[in-house]
Amino acid sequence: MLHLIGGMGRHRFRKNRESWRRLKGRQMATILVTGAGGFIGRALVPELAARGDRVVAVQRSGGRPAPPGTADALTLPADRPPDWERLLEGAHKLVHLAAKVHAPGRPAPERTAGFRTGNLDLSAALAEAAARVGLERFVHLSTFALVPLLGRLEAGEIDEAAAWRLHPYEMSKIAAERALREISLRTGLPLVVLRPPLVYGPGAVANMERLVRVVQRGVPLPFGAVRNRRSLIHVGNLASAVLAALDHPAAPGEVFEVSDGEDLSTPELIRRIAAALSQREPPMVPVPPGLLALLLRLAGRRDWVPRLLGDAWLDPTPIRQALGWVPPVSVAEGLATLAQAEQSAPTTEGQGGTGDS
Repeated sequence: MLHLIGGMGRHRFRKNRESWRRLKGRQMATILVTGAGGFIGRALVPELAARGDRVVAVQRSGGRPAPPGTADALTLPADRPPDWERLLEGAHKLVHLAAKVHAPGRPAPERTAGFRTGNLDLSAALAEAAARVGLERFVHLSTFALVPLLGRLEAGEIDEAAAWRLHPYEMSKIAAERALREISLRTGLPLVVLRPPLVYGPGAVANMERLVRVVQRGVPLPFGAVRNRRSLIHVGNLASAVLAALDHPAAPGEVFEVSDGEDLSTPELIRRIAAALSQREPPMVPVPPGLLALLLRLAGRRDWVPRLLGDAWLDPTPIRQALGWVPPVSVAEGLATLAQAEQSAPTTEGQGGTGDS
C-alpha cells in the first residue's frame, strides 16, 4: 500500500458483497464509469447494478454498447472536449477505467501525444471536475506496468524526456497518477488508485488468450528452462477490488497493487492452462532463456521477451489488510473460465483486453 501523500467463484463474490453491505450499512449510489463498454467495465457494471447502484456509463462515440446493468449511457462529443462538470451532475462516485493502451503503426511523436492526451490530460480534467462537483470517491485504474519505469525515474537512471520518448504508455500512466495525486492533495478529492498486472478472463484478447490457443495445439514449447515469476488478476477479482475501493473508508489516499495472490512462472502457467483445458500439458523444451530471448527478437517479437521470460510480480497484502479484500476467484477458477470461453469461441479474434502484460 503506497500513500498518495509521498462463472466460477461468482457465488462467493456475491456472498462477500452482501456481507459487506449488511455490515457497513452502505447507501446505494449513482456511480459514473468511464470506459464501461471495455473488457473490465463489462465485468464491473453488472456487479455494481446487482448490488443496487445506479450506473452511468460514459463512452466515446462509436464505442462498444453499454454493458448490462447500465441505467444510463452518455456519449462523449467527438468534436470538442467534454463538459465533465455537467456529465458528473448527480453522480456520487466515479470509476475511471478509460485509457489509451494501443497505438499500432503510429509514428513515435503521434504515439506519445496520443498517450498523453488519452491518459494524462483526460484523467486530470476528469479529476478537476470531480473535485469541483464534490464527488465522494474517485477510483482510478492505473497499471502495474508503470512500476519498473517509475523505479528507474526515481533512481535517476532515466530522465522524463527519455521516458516519454521510449516508454510513452508507461510514462503517461505515471504522469496521470502524479497529476491525480496533486489534485487530490490540493482539493481534498477522495482518490483511490489501483494498479493491476495483466488482466485475464473471458472476453479479452491479449497474451493470455493467445497462450491458451497455443496450449490447445499441444505443440512442444521452448519454456522448460524459464524460471520467472509473474502476477495476474482475473477480471472478476479486479471488479471485486474496485467495489472495495469504492466503499471502504480506509481506501482514499492510497495506491493499491492488486492480483490473484498466486504468482506463476511461464511453465507453471502453461501447465495450469492445460489442466483447465483437461488436456495433456505440451512438452516443454529447456531452451536457455538468453537464447530464447535472442530468437524472439530476431523473429520480430521483442515485446514478448519480458512477457514470457521476465519477472513482474507484486504483493497484494496491503489491500487485503487495509480493506479486508480477498480475491473471490482462485487462479484455477479463473483459468477455467478462460479455457471454457476459448473452447467455445469462434476462431477469429474479437476485441478487448488491457494491453498490460
